[in-house]
Amino acid sequence: MNVFDITDFGAVGDGKTDNSKVIQRTINKCSDSGGGIVRIPGGNVFLSGPFDLKSYVNFHVESGARLVANPDPSVYTRSAFKENFKEGSIWIGGENAEKVSITGKGTIDGNGIAFMGKEEKAAFQLIPFTDIDPRPHLFTPINFNNLTIKDITFMNAAYWCIHLVGCNDVSIEGIRILNNLKIRNSDGIDPDHSTNVRINNCYIESADDCICLKTRREYQEFGPTENVTVSNCILRSTSCSIKLGSENVDAIRNIVLSNCVIQGSNRGIGIQNRDEGIIENVIFSNIVIEGRLFDDVWWGKAEPIYITAYKRENSDNKDAKWRFAEGQEEGESGKVRNILFSNILCNSENGVFVGGDHGKIKNIKFFEVQLKIDRKTTYPCGLYDLRPSSKGIISTQTAGFYILNANEVKLDNCSLNWGKNLADCFGSGIYAEDVRGLRVSHFRGAAAFPEKTQKFSLVNCEEVMIDQEDK
Repeated sequence: MNVFDITDFGAVGDGKTDNSKVIQRTINKCSDSGGGIVRIPGGNVFLSGPFDLKSYVNFHVESGARLVANPDPSVYTRSAFKENFKEGSIWIGGENAEKVSITGKGTIDGNGIAFMGKEEKAAFQLIPFTDIDPRPHLFTPINFNNLTIKDITFMNAAYWCIHLVGCNDVSIEGIRILNNLKIRNSDGIDPDHSTNVRINNCYIESADDCICLKTRREYQEFGPTENVTVSNCILRSTSCSIKLGSENVDAIRNIVLSNCVIQGSNRGIGIQNRDEGIIENVIFSNIVIEGRLFDDVWWGKAEPIYITAYKRENSDNKDAKWRFAEGQEEGESGKVRNILFSNILCNSENGVFVGGDHGKIKNIKFFEVQLKIDRKTTYPCGLYDLRPSSKGIISTQTAGFYILNANEVKLDNCSLNWGKNLADCFGSGIYAEDVRGLRVSHFRGAAAFPEKTQKFSLVNCEEVMIDQEDK
């Protein structure tokens, strides 16, 4: 296989010289020659502004090599979201390519803090901008077919780390993503309108979502996100470790997530439907979730499992016009259906939450979901975070399972244990309101304070079946 070393084309590994033109020239030569390896040699620090990967290129970062994003915001002029210039730019990109790889034991460093303002207790301040948000997304492949990312370490993303746009046949294996836990929007991996994606054996720390499946409006021509598997990953997030939504104008379907460990996260697993797309046919199995509360800067209230379908709030934020279909000022929430949770261990400061607009949530099954709820921080409790919707953050009791306005919800062989650090906001084992078709069998657990609260609190529910032994 042909090898194209960037130093042979004039790259300087002094950590100061911008090598973007040299790297791009090397990539072009490799692709035009029929493909091969573009080598980033070990023992060097290469600074670079934006460049694009192309077909048949294996971009190989050797052990001991570090590729660092240029900290000068003026070099980032290409929007990550087409004509929407308010949500970051592109550092490493490319369009309409096939058989592309990023490999090696080296490091690709997004230099994220260079694009931040003052560090505060919960997060870095965001620097105001006028025309384009210069914070670079680390890697944004658009319409790639047969993409492999293996073994590499990504770190310090200033915005999303890996944003797969309209990609097909993607394998992400054995990578590490080490983002600063105070940098907002620093997602780990975001499959967006992408299909046939496999994410395996990865370690991800992100201040926003670790893995987030989306279908953004800016790229709606690429269709649904479907046929995605995630397995054998360890995740830590200041927001949500595994999320489906909240930006989903098309379907997110046929998703399997298994054998993962979630550590110290503000929300473990989140299905967050805020747009018209459908989320369906999803299986979560064999997952350990450890959660805790964080500041309101971050979405989530330590819900280990969270399933919602509320229409998006019509707000006047920086990118409001991109949130709704053309000509509309208000959206709708799509349906969430056919979701299975099996063999899940949860230890957090909150319980499971299920809720949505009328008729939007159906056929949710919990099998062998074990909950432990205990106070770990001093942040306020008794809260559920329904942002971004007009409901905002609601204040109510913390229940083991809190279910609002849903159809066909089944709990089988589930359990709840309250920890030693009980709070006044802790309440029922199961709270259900406006639920039709609730089935509970072999539930082990009680209310936090049985003298004050019922084990099962049911309000305006129909077609409820609770095993006699559970009552």
